[in-house]
Amino acid sequence: MSVPDSRRTFLRLAAAAGGVLALLPSRNARAAARTYTNPVVPRNFPDPAVLQHQGRYYAFGTTGQGRTADGRIFSVLVSSNLVDWRDAGGALVPPPGSDGLDFWAPEVVFHAGTFYMYYSRGGGAIAATVGHRLHVATSTLPQGPYTEVAQLNVPESKFTIDAHPFKDDDGQWYLFYARDFIDSDDGYFPGTGLAVDRLATMTTLAHQARTVLRARHPWTIFEANRRMPLYNNQVFAQWHTLEGPYVRRHAGKYYCFYSGANFLTDRYGVDFCVADSPLGPYSEAGGGAGARVLHAVPGHVRGPGHHSHAVGPDGKTEYLVYHAWNPQMTERQLCIDPLAWTAQGPRCLGPTYTPQPLPG
Repeated sequence: MSVPDSRRTFLRLAAAAGGVLALLPSRNARAAARTYTNPVVPRNFPDPAVLQHQGRYYAFGTTGQGRTADGRIFSVLVSSNLVDWRDAGGALVPPPGSDGLDFWAPEVVFHAGTFYMYYSRGGGAIAATVGHRLHVATSTLPQGPYTEVAQLNVPESKFTIDAHPFKDDDGQWYLFYARDFIDSDDGYFPGTGLAVDRLATMTTLAHQARTVLRARHPWTIFEANRRMPLYNNQVFAQWHTLEGPYVRRHAGKYYCFYSGANFLTDRYGVDFCVADSPLGPYSEAGGGAGARVLHAVPGHVRGPGHHSHAVGPDGKTEYLVYHAWNPQMTERQLCIDPLAWTAQGPRCLGPTYTPQPLPG
């Protein structure tokens, strides 16, 4: 990873100052303390999504079938700098009849005085027939509690996850999500791909969905010869995965970031596609060989991905907030690293595993 210009400049000045800096041990100690080292939250916190509201960051993470200490679903953390996080309990009040179901990938936005949380639920004992469906809950406070108010039905898919609400500059909201495609038409691989629909309201889809991106490259394979009970036990020679969409408008273009491949492997990471409008069509912009934005570092970082974006305390530096496995691969832990916009497209300045400058 290249050294950022700001850090390079600091190192040159430090070398030139020589003995002057040596006379200031207390300042050196304070400077050394102004760093962070990933993971910034060394406990299980998968699928992190960050809401920035009134000077605070709220991070929401998957709990699966689990419950937080207050009996709720989805863990909530609060921070003022993206590094020092405190536990804020659970977010979602368990909906009636949801015992034994999985709840995945919450994401929260604020609109017209209300906080909206989008997520999927399903699985458990009914996985073979029901799959996963998108839902939305609301709250008057960013940390919750949230109460489920609607299901967002995607009739063409039995498995729909990873909802990402995106507001365009004209005020229109869109919902990006991951869904199953079981055909192999036009050379695509069966598997989970990306789609988008306009939100007619914050709790209803327009049902004018369009495909954003489907798998067509070897690196995104999830599993070979995968048997799928959800589809009458059909066995797919290659099942691929694109998931975790997150959209960012930059320089007049719409970049849909996503995570690809099997989350347990060293192929898993973040790539992107780009379009001139939220509804596409999207181009891979030269991709296809692997995850370009964020990818594993052999021996140090495995499975970085399913991220969100956040602007740092300085109001301008953009960060990826993502999860990565601990060495034992028992927890997906919360990490952050800056995002750079390069001539080749967006690139994360990471994943890092050594001390880095504190945001802001």
